[in-house]
Amino acid sequence: MRNAPIRSVLYKQLYFTGIEALSKVAAIGILIGIVIIAQIVNLVGSNAVLTGKILIWTIVRELGPLFAAIIIIARSGTAISSELGSMKVNRETDSLKIMGINPVDYLIVPRITGITISVFILTFYFQIMAITGGLAFTSAFLELSFSQHIKGIFSALGLFEILISLFKSLVFGLLISVVSCYHGFNVEASITEIPQAATKAVMQSLFLVFIFDGIITVISFV
Repeated sequence: MRNAPIRSVLYKQLYFTGIEALSKVAAIGILIGIVIIAQIVNLVGSNAVLTGKILIWTIVRELGPLFAAIIIIARSGTAISSELGSMKVNRETDSLKIMGINPVDYLIVPRITGITISVFILTFYFQIMAITGGLAFTSAFLELSFSQHIKGIFSALGLFEILISLFKSLVFGLLISVVSCYHGFNVEASITEIPQAATKAVMQSLFLVFIFDGIITVISFV
C-alpha cells in the first residue's frame, strides 16, 4: 500500500463501505438492541447478570458480525462487482496493463483490504449501538437500572467472546470482498453480465457468511 494511487483507492473504499454506512448501522443496531433487550427483560426480568450473558451471546457473538456483514453485502458487494464488471466490459483493465499497472494490485487488493477493515469496524460499532440503545430503552421505559445492566454485561463479556466476534468479522470481510471481486472481475464482453455478476456476488456472499457463521459458532462451543 505504499503506492499513492493504490492508497487512494483504499481510502475511497473505506469511506464508501465504512463511513457512509455508519448512520444505517447505528439505526439498525439501536432498533435491534431495543427489540432484543426488551424480549430478554420480558423473559428473565431484572436479573442483570443473566440479561448481560444473553445480550453478549446474541449481539456480540452472533448478531454484530452477521448484521454488519449483511449491510455491507447489500451496499458494497453489489457495487464492487458491478463496478469491476463495468471496467472489464469497457476494457479499462486492459488500459491499466498498457500503462504498466497491475489490475489486481490497483483494483482488487485495496477493495479486499477496505471491505475487511470496514466489516471489522462496523461490527463493533453495531454492537456498541445495539447495547447502548437497548439499555437506554430499558432505563427510560422499563424502569430498570442502567448501571446494573452495564455491570452485568461487563461481567459476562470475556476475552473469548471478543475474539470470536473479531474472528468472525475478519472472515466475513474476506469472504464478501473476495467473492464480490471475483464475480466482477470475471465479467467478459457483455454488459448484460454485470447485473448477473452482482446477483451472484450477493447470493454467494450471503450463503458463505451464514455457512461460516454456523461453522465458527459450532467450533466455539466444542
